[in-house]
Amino acid sequence: MDTQTITAAALPALGWAFHGGLLLRRLATARRDPLTGLHTRAGWTARAEHLMSKHPNALVLLVDLDDFKTVNDTHGHAAGDTVLTETAARLTDWCGRHGIAARLGGDEFAAIVTDPAHTAGLFALRVALDGSVDHNGLTLPVSASVGQCHRDHLPVPTLTDALSAADASMYAAKGHGRRNTR
Repeated sequence: MDTQTITAAALPALGWAFHGGLLLRRLATARRDPLTGLHTRAGWTARAEHLMSKHPNALVLLVDLDDFKTVNDTHGHAAGDTVLTETAARLTDWCGRHGIAARLGGDEFAAIVTDPAHTAGLFALRVALDGSVDHNGLTLPVSASVGQCHRDHLPVPTLTDALSAADASMYAAKGHGRRNTR
């Protein structure tokens, strides 16, 4: 084979390799929320399902910020972004090495924690999530409703069922007023 033939054959392969690399990078970034750096629903779900299958005492949480729209409407989207990133950091810190957190969308977050001893610290999570956030010289009040579901409380321990139970728990907490966990 001459050099021209080899070059002609190599160029499409090089193009496909480059294109494949771009696609892999896009997939990786699609699994992370660009604002908070947390996993997105797609990135979190696979990991959470794996953790649930291995840890019978896993705890699934759903977190929804209370009155988040008011922060955006009153102080602007930059203030809302600050609240979201701080909430993500607080949830991640609370999970530590015992679990993973995700931003499911808007002002809704999820987490799974695998260490039963760590799950006793839900009060600490509530305190952390309800702390105010500083933004451009303003102190913004923040509160969250937290719903929870222990894997071992489910008749069929699936992530879908755990999220449904945590969602019901979260809305029950919202019904009892702000700053609640159920």
